Amino acid sequence: MTLKGSLVQKIGNAIMEVARNKGSTWWYTPHMAAASRAITERIPLVDILLEVRDARIPLSSACELIKHHSPSSRRIIILNKTDLANQIQLKEWLKYFEEQKCLVFGVNSHNKDNIKELLNFLRARVRELPKIGHGDQTITLMLVGIPNVGKSALANSLHQIGRISAAEKGRLKHAIVSPHPGETKNISGLKIASHPSIYVLDTPGVFPAEILDAEVCSNLALTGAIRDCLVGEVDLAEYFLSIFNLSAEYKKWANLSLSGTDDCSELERRQKRQYLTDHTQDFIVNKVRRTLFEAVSSFNGNLRDEEIMSRLIKAEFAVLRDAFNLPPDSDDYVRKVAAKLLNLYRTGRLGHYTLDLAPNNN
Repeated sequence: MTLKGSLVQKIGNAIMEVARNKGSTWWYTPHMAAASRAITERIPLVDILLEVRDARIPLSSACELIKHHSPSSRRIIILNKTDLANQIQLKEWLKYFEEQKCLVFGVNSHNKDNIKELLNFLRARVRELPKIGHGDQTITLMLVGIPNVGKSALANSLHQIGRISAAEKGRLKHAIVSPHPGETKNISGLKIASHPSIYVLDTPGVFPAEILDAEVCSNLALTGAIRDCLVGEVDLAEYFLSIFNLSAEYKKWANLSLSGTDDCSELERRQKRQYLTDHTQDFIVNKVRRTLFEAVSSFNGNLRDEEIMSRLIKAEFAVLRDAFNLPPDSDDYVRKVAAKLLNLYRTGRLGHYTLDLAPNNN
């Protein structure tokens, strides 16, 4: 078995054990169970259902709650976070869903032009609904999905762009947005268009009571849909590196490895000293990229072998301590490296990855 396969089993088993423990303080809590019932009761009452999935894991992030709803003009799959996904794989997934007769749209909820395109797409779908044409009619769309696929960010962007397009005045509402899963607690409505009036309902993210697939669990954990504390940041960072080391992403940073110490002004040097431990600064991100490129490109060995891959990852953690400017005697440096590395991966600073391969590529 490869190291990636071993980590999938380890992470998957840890999550499935938590899911089986009905006393868990996070997994399928009474609040999530109540949210699932509330969403289920709302489904027949809304005009269009928008299932939001993570474009990096289009299958793993499917919402179990609506799996029995067949594809139709009243159900649309929204692949969010397209900016973080592999663009070739994204095209394959969009093609796949279209071949399955599903309405699908890929979106980056932080890109205004992309949101305008989605808004126009949704208006066109609304016009196709029966008995549409009266200005005073109200249409309701409902966002559903697992935690942390970006439903609230999408609702806010649609609301903001929709209100501007309609030249409406008044205070903008905001759904709560957080990088941590499970922050949305209630169903809330935001207006996104006029004539006819269109509202989008933001809903809490929900999981099924149990997930039985270890790879699905691992992909959910790595992309941040499941809280890191349920698995451990070190295992997740190792899982990411086991994927990264076999990808071609690091090759894009070849020129960085040749640049050596960057020439910079005294002001820039002072700023670098000031933000020395802020891993989100560009100069540190580039240092991390350069470090990873050199670690992988200079390593000899069959990375399909579990022991050899483990050796490379151990070496990467050691050199990343310096790249992140952690003191040599730093306590718990492995966990700190893991936390910073996961943040850079999840924000797209270390390349673009699709963990679920499109079916015709498997």
